[in-house]
Amino acid sequence: MTRVSGKVVWITGASSGIGKALADAFAEEGADVILSGRRVEALNEVADGIAGDTLVLPFEATDYTALPKATETAWGWKGRVDILVNNAGVSQRSLAVDTAPEVYRDLIDVDLIAPIWLTQLQLPRMVDAGGAHIVAISSVAGRIGAPLRTAYCAAKHGLIGYMDALRAEADKPHNIKVTNVLPGSVATNVARNAMTGDGSARGRSDEAIDSGDDPADCAAAILDAVANNVPEIIFAKGMELEATKMRHANPDAFFEVIAGMGAQIVERQREEAEG
Repeated sequence: MTRVSGKVVWITGASSGIGKALADAFAEEGADVILSGRRVEALNEVADGIAGDTLVLPFEATDYTALPKATETAWGWKGRVDILVNNAGVSQRSLAVDTAPEVYRDLIDVDLIAPIWLTQLQLPRMVDAGGAHIVAISSVAGRIGAPLRTAYCAAKHGLIGYMDALRAEADKPHNIKVTNVLPGSVATNVARNAMTGDGSARGRSDEAIDSGDDPADCAAAILDAVANNVPEIIFAKGMELEATKMRHANPDAFFEVIAGMGAQIVERQREEAEG
């Protein structure tokens, strides 16, 4: 079991939702927390609510020229980064046929390339430090192809693949642990901030998201997974959990179920578009 107390934890997307809940949870266990994201005021509010040491380190996840400097600052704060949590991201709510190609580029840039880039900058330092722990917040959409989320699924599937391969290379040789997290519906602004077919923010939430799990419960599950070096956790319930399991246990049945679900969603989207 890995002790979290006294560790330096760097969390991206820390201003709200799961990221904020993780900052609270790690701080409560005695960790020093680096808070990153775009919204400085929101990050400062999170920092003000944490009893332990915090460093507010704002940056845009896809500003790749800024990431080396951010890495220098993060490692210079306490001399190490023990746990990196790649949490920053954006979701999607649009049918593929209605989605501009640029949306795929932009979403995959945020949800896949950015966390890979930031992780790659940490690896040599983590190797030299004798080990670390990397957490990637993926999604159940990283395991199943969910309607209205073709770009999001592509990014989250890719993130799991990268992290699985990284674990295979870095776990035993370098003591770098990797935990993939696959949340289902968690009550955050993920649907409200989701990209639509033209790249604009959706501006409204989903009933499934609004009635989803408490971010604090998700954070507690992630904290437990990190403490116990668990390679992957699925934090979901109901149909989301069953579909995620069915994808591998009974793929033929899964594809039939998801096709029916997709057809219903397409019909509903068309009805809404026609007013």
